[in-house]
Amino acid sequence: MGTEGTEVVKKRGIRKSQVGIVTSTAMQKTVTVAVDRMVPHRLYKKIQRRTSKFLAHDENNACKVGDRVRIVETRPLSARKRWRVETILTAATVVD
Repeated sequence: MGTEGTEVVKKRGIRKSQVGIVTSTAMQKTVTVAVDRMVPHRLYKKIQRRTSKFLAHDENNACKVGDRVRIVETRPLSARKRWRVETILTAATVVD
């Protein structure tokens, strides 16, 4: 008995996504994305901004510094790169 005609479709889990600002494009096919989140102070409960930086894969080198992008989780691509750029939400404004 062969398995022709039976196709096994593997489902991937829900991948995390983040929205952030591109802060560096110095590497080839890699961008640094800063993601801000607001957390309350443990004692005083004042809202504080916390920034996390992620390395994300940019296959076409389409991102520029200042772009607002959505990144999604992916398999490890290098020692620190575990995200890839899904879409560019807002392009950076160019000031002459």
